[in-house]
Amino acid sequence: MTDYIRRRLGFTGGKDRVAMKIKTRLGIAFLTITLVPMFLIYLAFSVLTNYQIRAFRESHGLTEPVDLLSGNTIQIFNRLTQSNQKAIQEKLEKDPDRFADPEYLDSINQELNAKYAYLIVRRGDQFIYSGITQENSDIYRHLSNYDESDTTLLEGGIYLDGETQHLIKQLDFKYSDGVKGTVFIISSIDDFVPEVKSMFVEILISGIMILMFTGIMLTGWVYKSLLAPLNKLQLATNEIKNGNLDFTLDVDMDNGDEISQLCQDFEEMRMRLKESTEEKVQYDKESKELISNISHDLKTPITAIKGYVEGILDGVASSPEKLDKYIRTIYNKANDMDRLIDELTFYSKIDTNKIPYTFSKINVANYFRDCVEEVGLELDSNNIELGYFNYVDEDVVVIADAEQMKRVVNNVISNSVKYLDKKRGIINIRIKDVGDFIQVEIEDNGRGIGAKDLPNIFDRFYRTDSSRNSSKGGSGIGLSIVRKIIEDHGGKIWATSKEGIGTEIHFVLRKYQEVIHDEEDLDY
Repeated sequence: MTDYIRRRLGFTGGKDRVAMKIKTRLGIAFLTITLVPMFLIYLAFSVLTNYQIRAFRESHGLTEPVDLLSGNTIQIFNRLTQSNQKAIQEKLEKDPDRFADPEYLDSINQELNAKYAYLIVRRGDQFIYSGITQENSDIYRHLSNYDESDTTLLEGGIYLDGETQHLIKQLDFKYSDGVKGTVFIISSIDDFVPEVKSMFVEILISGIMILMFTGIMLTGWVYKSLLAPLNKLQLATNEIKNGNLDFTLDVDMDNGDEISQLCQDFEEMRMRLKESTEEKVQYDKESKELISNISHDLKTPITAIKGYVEGILDGVASSPEKLDKYIRTIYNKANDMDRLIDELTFYSKIDTNKIPYTFSKINVANYFRDCVEEVGLELDSNNIELGYFNYVDEDVVVIADAEQMKRVVNNVISNSVKYLDKKRGIINIRIKDVGDFIQVEIEDNGRGIGAKDLPNIFDRFYRTDSSRNSSKGGSGIGLSIVRKIIEDHGGKIWATSKEGIGTEIHFVLRKYQEVIHDEEDLDY
């Protein structure tokens, strides 16, 4: 039953689409759990790095840029002591003897200690000052002799390999008594500066927090977007199972994910089921009304036929004139029945959308002139005046089904005849040229149609007390057939009316125009 309903409503291939959507969702979830944390970690990394570099430069008074994460510890330690190196060089040039004063050397060493370096001073062949707390005899063996270093003022330094790695800046000078002296600024570069270590810890903690936050958020999003809609879908299916279609699926259907699409499909299915149910109820109601109308409309001519036949059998029609009248009446009533049955047959074709059309070129003036001549005799016998006015050229052509267009004209005129309430009925047919279309107007001087009923007169089975009362007979589908035929011809139909004065039915058909090509275009 479920498969039948899905096929009936046009839902096919749903499983494949949902499966594809789930794969897409999993792909998005995978990208979210990987790319979003990577982006956030990169953002946190950039913010923390910039903050630490700025703080590092401010705390150590650096003016030049420094990259704490480059791995080039030589550059970092070199730039840390550049300002001290320059100050010591200037002092050596002005007052070299101060570098024999222990107190002065202690003050310089304290400044260097703040920048993870220390001071060693040599006078002649003796080391007169060492800024390290523990004696490290190994370092002295690697210190260059006087005037053996190619160190420049700010960028110079010697990278020394051993058990420990050091950056050594050597400044040679002479004391005032001519004794050679050397100042060594030494930085241990075995490890990162403490600020870098702190930054690594902060980045690690931030990364862990970002991963936890992203995981919690993604898990909550998947849980909420899957479970809540599925619970509502389950409740909705129970409603449909119990026969209730008057509800709305309260789910956000604008997310674009597979659950939203499933909910949209479900809601559309519910609406179509509801429409189908309502249409079936309406169809059943119209069918019952049609049967009632047909029963009434068939009973009337049959009763009349039976009455006149009984009159003939009983010898009531004693004269040839009366007999001829009885037979003619029987013939007319049989024609009415035949017309009604023909209308019902055509109605069944409309309902299944299988109207047989045979389109051809029709000359408008000739065609409608013939139609008027055909219906004129019958109207004249009923004391109805028929006027015909043609305002189109004799060569105007339309593409139409001649038989079905005749049905249109006959149905409209028959409907007008039913509701003529004047002593002398008048029906006028006008054919007008309106540019690319021809417009046909069929006017009567009947009772007219009320403004509230006028928009509905082309609906099936529509009746009003003033315009289509059931006492007048008819199946109630004549004008709906007219509209169907005109629309299938690519035209349009409408009505205007004034109560007590009359009604006009208007419809338009597009002209046929041949496309003429120049000889040059044909050669091309």
